[in-house]
Amino acid sequence: MKFEEKLNKLEKIVDGMEKGELSLEQALKDFEEGVRLTRECQKELTDAEQKVKKLLGFDESNKPVTEEFQAID
Repeated sequence: MKFEEKLNKLEKIVDGMEKGELSLEQALKDFEEGVRLTRECQKELTDAEQKVKKLLGFDESNKPVTEEFQAID
């Protein structure tokens, strides 16, 4: 499942739980799925962040000069 699909599924789970119309069993099932999807999305974001490089400029041969992206804590 793609990242965007996971986010959409999470939104539907949250909407369903906020309405308060789910049975306890369904609410627990949806909660567990929501936690799983949240962890998967967070891992994907962390992995993507580690791949991002900051463009500093270009060298004499017009090749990009980059450095690793440092996340702000």
